[in-house]
Amino acid sequence: MGSMSTASRAWRGGRADWKLHVLSGFSLAVAFICLASALLVVFNLDSVRQRWSRAGRASIYLRDGATPPMVADLRTALDKTPGITKVRFISQQEAKQEVVGSSKDASLAAIPPEAFPASLEIDVASSVSAVDLAGITTSLKQIPAVESVETYEQYTTKLQGLVQAGVIASLILSLVVLAAVVSVVGSTVRLALQRRRVEVDVLRLVGATESYVCRPFVLEGSVLGAAGAGVAVALLGLLYLILRAHLAEVVSIMVGVEPSFLPWYAALGLVGFGAILGAVSSHISLRRMVVL
Repeated sequence: MGSMSTASRAWRGGRADWKLHVLSGFSLAVAFICLASALLVVFNLDSVRQRWSRAGRASIYLRDGATPPMVADLRTALDKTPGITKVRFISQQEAKQEVVGSSKDASLAAIPPEAFPASLEIDVASSVSAVDLAGITTSLKQIPAVESVETYEQYTTKLQGLVQAGVIASLILSLVVLAAVVSVVGSTVRLALQRRRVEVDVLRLVGATESYVCRPFVLEGSVLGAAGAGVAVALLGLLYLILRAHLAEVVSIMVGVEPSFLPWYAALGLVGFGAILGAVSSHISLRRMVVL
């Protein structure tokens, strides 16, 4: 009575109660899709945070009247400033190209290059503290050719807070999903056990151990949990593809990072989490019925 016997008995029982399992799987998918959505938001927020916190944290926007010699002098001064590792000039035409990109929006393409400010993008060494960067920014603002200086430190800090809040929300949702899985899988297993009570009694009369009797139910619970999580990931992926086709370009322009789906290890981890929860929930339910 090996694993194939357990699998075949679980398959036979699940096929007999397929309507019950489909309804239970749908309920589990609803619970898991909430958790998967929270994880998707967290991963994308963290991508934006990493993008904004990397070196190259300052943009120096130039005034319209800044002459090439003024810009050259400013670049020379920046090259000699300790902590600044690279300086890159972005012309008005290049600034427009970065914003518009491959967009097919006619209104964006019609905006003249003069509407976009030229800038100097600087890479700042990781050893430069926030205080030192603030000092550099203050000095730059006093230069006549400089219109404004934008650093991303405040946005990085706010995004870090959002990521932490998202992680906490995901943990809370995990507890909600845990309760939902225990309830749904437990109820499903109890109903399946009642429907197969005659089969169980016969097995026990012929000397089958309680572990042998219960293994198919635990396997069914595990498959049910994994299926619920898998359906949730698939539905979320479909919704993501639909929304991405319409919003990816806008989001990329706004935050500089294209939205991405859950990484493969997170998706597989969610399915594995569902399988483990389903098996544990079945085990707990069977113990309560004094089967184990």
